[in-house]
Amino acid sequence: MWESRVLETHEPRKYMKHGKKYRAAAEKIDKNTVYSLEEAVKLMKENKVAKFDETVEVHIKTNVDPKKGDQQIRSTVSLPHGTGKTKRVAVITSTQAAEAKKAGADIMGGEEMIDKFAKEINFDVLVATPEMMPKLAKVAKILGPKGLMPNPKTETVTTKVVETVEALKKGRAAFKNDDSANIHQAVGKLSFEDVKLIENIKSFVEAVEKSKPAAFKGRLIANISVCSTMGKGMKVKIA
Repeated sequence: MWESRVLETHEPRKYMKHGKKYRAAAEKIDKNTVYSLEEAVKLMKENKVAKFDETVEVHIKTNVDPKKGDQQIRSTVSLPHGTGKTKRVAVITSTQAAEAKKAGADIMGGEEMIDKFAKEINFDVLVATPEMMPKLAKVAKILGPKGLMPNPKTETVTTKVVETVEALKKGRAAFKNDDSANIHQAVGKLSFEDVKLIENIKSFVEAVEKSKPAAFKGRLIANISVCSTMGKGMKVKIA
């Protein structure tokens, strides 16, 4: 069952200045109110500020200690309706390049790709078959800071290349906590139907709950908020 969760409002930095449209929209949102997902989605759409199709974001505050290695959260979520953004997927493998291409990978190849990584990164996610991981070590300092180093926990080190590429293209996303124990995830676009946004948000929160570290005891999620790219954050509850 879904338990009620609440997150502090996603507020902009104090030194940021906002236009009249933002201020007018922000006045319609009460920072002390805990909204249902239905109410929050409706408010985001009614108070849309930007001319482009804004991304809907979920921000989760967890109770883990980010300084402890055994309390790190790192996993993936398959959003039922995708994020609204098509990822460029690269696959490095010595055995399944043809399969990767057939599955829809944008870039694929073997060891010859590694030297190119030092000059150009033109993909959003890198998938590697296990035998390539030792060879990728020499570019780990390039890929790591960009969040592109393949990792078994995010299911990007795998022998199941076809299934992985297809899942990534459909909207599977990796997430992890930051240095403040927060997790941030894009879950769709404002143009999505309300029900699809709500289903994506619930799927993400459920995935975070399931990624609770074995070493952590107690309630994992402290609170949750949602917002659009240019909008004000809202406290939400999931019941």
